Amino acid sequence: MQSRYPQKPGIDFILKQAFFYWNKTLFFQLIFSIFYFGIFFTVLFFFDGKYGILEQYAEAAKYAKDGLEAYSAQVIKMQSTPEFQYFSWAVLGTSIFLYPLNIGFFQIYRKIDLNEKLELGDLLVGYNGFNFFKYIGYYIFWSFVYLYTFQTIILAVIWVFVTVFVAPLMFFTNKRIFEAVSLNVQALRKYFLEILVCAIVAVFFKYIGFMLFFVGGLFTFPFWNAMIYSLYKTVFSEKS
Repeated sequence: MQSRYPQKPGIDFILKQAFFYWNKTLFFQLIFSIFYFGIFFTVLFFFDGKYGILEQYAEAAKYAKDGLEAYSAQVIKMQSTPEFQYFSWAVLGTSIFLYPLNIGFFQIYRKIDLNEKLELGDLLVGYNGFNFFKYIGYYIFWSFVYLYTFQTIILAVIWVFVTVFVAPLMFFTNKRIFEAVSLNVQALRKYFLEILVCAIVAVFFKYIGFMLFFVGGLFTFPFWNAMIYSLYKTVFSEKS
């Protein structure tokens, strides 16, 4: 499987294509969100009940009236405790476990292109056999780089952009992580404006459902996957 760059598309085409895939899979968007948030918040509240981290954040917030420095000191003090570390690892581990759920949308969108019947099991393709370890391993690597660069903000954003196509490249072309990153960087150089605009739209639309009407967020939260697939399909063409 080789990748090449086709004639440069318009941003409007990429956006329309992304919304097409999203609109065709609203049921799967809902199931994804229910499954994702159901597991995530179950773990979150279980460990919060055990360690009381959210209550500690609320207590630290009381120091905000004394200034940012006083509030920051309380947060740093809280974050240095073993309980906070256990809580953080539990939340991070849950996020890592749930990541392969996103891969299922690539399977679903490809089946739409091929006019094949969609099944609920398609959403779990990222957990099938070796796929689980493959994508879990990638997301562990991705998360640690992201967390390390997050303090700088800018480097974290750059990391997101240089890895936006890694998952679909791994899924559709079986590329290794660093090989996929290299192809991603090449695509970013040529399609930077398209990727930037589409990423902004995807992030905005992803959370707007929660801002305007909370339940609507269950449908918009997974939209990022439709945008990635639309960009991937447009930027990369595959041939045997």
